[in-house]
Amino acid sequence: MKNILLIDGENFKSKIKYSLYKNDVVWHKFNFKGLFDLVLNGFDIDKVVFYFAKLKIHQDTKKKSKELVEKQRLLKTHLEKQGFKVVFAGRVRGFKENIILGKKILIFKEKGVDVRIAVDMVSIACDKIFNQIILGSSDSDLQPAINEVKNRGVQIVYLGFEDKPNKGMSYNSHKTILVRNSEILKFLN
Repeated sequence: MKNILLIDGENFKSKIKYSLYKNDVVWHKFNFKGLFDLVLNGFDIDKVVFYFAKLKIHQDTKKKSKELVEKQRLLKTHLEKQGFKVVFAGRVRGFKENIILGKKILIFKEKGVDVRIAVDMVSIACDKIFNQIILGSSDSDLQPAINEVKNRGVQIVYLGFEDKPNKGMSYNSHKTILVRNSEILKFLN
């Protein structure tokens, strides 16, 4: 059986941080390959794809933006050295939102990653490239794509986290694998 692992990069990173109660993970040193080899033991993974939104320098936060762009560059290089493909889809967009008493605050949101993952999932199913998709994302917006892929005869495995699994994703997938906190700790820098 040919398997592909699709990872929503920011979603996956946020789940790891939530599981560890840590905000200071050095991502360009995290052993993602070791984690996947452990939790997906028994699966012969033919290809791994990480998806991220492209970061750009924002005029209102130049210093922080440059720092984040550099961290993303380091992570991309690190992932590619581990044999993974990195796809940039969509953008991170900044906009001002009213929070309290008319005070506006700059908020950044990622747009386009889930759409790209969904398109790739359906393309894989239509083209019969892989028999099984392992999906490392807890984004409920992907459920219609999961259903379409299943209708086309491709198996779906949901790769979630024990602390906060997405029940809808688990229910709609053929199989669920949950990453344990103890497994994450083994591969922290």
